[in-house]
Amino acid sequence: MWEGYKKGFKAYLQLEKSLSENSVEAYLHDVELLTQYMQGINELKTPDALELKHLQQFVKYIAELGMSAGSQARIISGLRQFYKFCVLEQITKKDPTLLLEAPKLKRSLPDTLSYDEIENIINQIDLSKPEGGRNKAILETMYSCGLRVSEVVNLKISQLYLDVGFIRVIGKGDKERLVPIGSSAVKYINIYKNDIRVHVQPQKGKEDILFLNRRGDELTRVMIFLIIKELAQKAGIQKNISPHTFRHSFATHLVEGGADLRAVQQMLGHESITTTEIYTHLDREYLRKTLEQYHPGFGNKK
Repeated sequence: MWEGYKKGFKAYLQLEKSLSENSVEAYLHDVELLTQYMQGINELKTPDALELKHLQQFVKYIAELGMSAGSQARIISGLRQFYKFCVLEQITKKDPTLLLEAPKLKRSLPDTLSYDEIENIINQIDLSKPEGGRNKAILETMYSCGLRVSEVVNLKISQLYLDVGFIRVIGKGDKERLVPIGSSAVKYINIYKNDIRVHVQPQKGKEDILFLNRRGDELTRVMIFLIIKELAQKAGIQKNISPHTFRHSFATHLVEGGADLRAVQQMLGHESITTTEIYTHLDREYLRKTLEQYHPGFGNKK
């Protein structure tokens, strides 16, 4: 009986919410976990018959499975979306997730790279190899534009307006945004496009994809992750680094340089400014120095 609800939920997420395939799959997986659990304890009822206590038992169960607080909160968020759909479609009259508490999350900030560390990582690339020129163009673009890893692997030649210093990015939920691109990234994209990519035969349907592997197919997100990990290791950088570190560093450097938060929000493609604030932490030392410099009452009192 739940198959019909899941199908309806999937259509709602795709059509009403315009979510990406990955997000849709994640939400459906959350509902699947709930139904598996309810089936396992012989309590599988229709969505309108499930009460808060059933959902609390389920949350206790996933916590006992050893899931992190972050994973639990994400699953609860998926169930909230499901019940939002159920109320909208009048499958249920009330939403039992309203009083469902998510575990308290400690907001851990990702590591940030300094400009010198980013330069150091990029300088480890072996430019004598064709993939070296491609990887340099990728990393320069990621740092110059603050792209998500999915956005860089899907970047198309038809989305480049390098002569005017912009690229068109398709972000989450297929939302488009124009992002300025720096001269260094433009230079290395052109070198890659004109001198390296021309020697690769794109696979059918991949002719417009900018960054290709040796087989002419688009790169995977894992591939970008491995490239960055290896370069960071060569550069002797001990921090926990992923492709997201480049995006986070891009935002942090902008804010530390005095950029307007709204402009950063627009460039990152965030729907809400509160999301941007997570990326734009300033280290405590920087804040303290700013206060010492500009706040008359903050200096050492004699």
